[in-house]
Amino acid sequence: MNLQLKRPIIFFDLETTGVDTSRDRIVEISMVKIGVDGSKQVKTRRINPEMHIPEQATAVHGITDEDVKDEPTFKQIAKSLAQFIEGCDFGGFNSNRFDLPLLVEEFMRVGVDVDFKRRKYIDVQNIFHKKEQRTLVAAYKFYCDKDLEGAHSAEADTLATFEVLEAQIERYGDIGATVEELAAFSTHSEVVDFAGRIALNDNGEEIFTFGKYKGCSVAEIFRKEPSYYSWLINGDFPQYTKKIFTEIRLREAKK
Repeated sequence: MNLQLKRPIIFFDLETTGVDTSRDRIVEISMVKIGVDGSKQVKTRRINPEMHIPEQATAVHGITDEDVKDEPTFKQIAKSLAQFIEGCDFGGFNSNRFDLPLLVEEFMRVGVDVDFKRRKYIDVQNIFHKKEQRTLVAAYKFYCDKDLEGAHSAEADTLATFEVLEAQIERYGDIGATVEELAAFSTHSEVVDFAGRIALNDNGEEIFTFGKYKGCSVAEIFRKEPSYYSWLINGDFPQYTKKIFTEIRLREAKK
């Protein structure tokens, strides 16, 4: 195995009701746990999202309301899933921008506390885009010289993602092989929340990445305009992002 591990890593992929991490839900999840010894544990299951699966989403992954009506909800599997991922780093394809933020939101909605701060995150798509500028299907063909059968099924995409990363490590000598090196290479910028609404500037200060205060210090804006915090908390932002905003506000209030 080319990937060098100090602890297990979870490669995962989600099929969802849509692409809004604040509102949409998981309908299928697949995880491949790679052990330090190279062993693999594959867990795939469908989930009842407790909402209608839009036809546009079904057109992508083929999963309908009928397919998941008798499946467990995320709340019913959350605790066992939290145990499965405990102590693991994460890898995926476009996972830093979408899959990870949505997974974090699902855990927060059902009140299951999972500490995601001490993990490392490898986004195979970012490595691929920095090196070759392609899609997962093309990446699989390019790196592994195989056609991706069953694309857009969570398990096929998850297994393909791990194979692509293995091939990337072998092909590129400058991206590293440890989780720490790969996570650093596959991250575009240092973000504070998983949705990328808060980042760190060169001085290590939290700044907004959006809106009228883009690039401004979060703490400074909260001091100057307390009502902006209220607007954010009542707005349509991911729960984890709101949690970080609150932590910053409370930290500043103690000074």
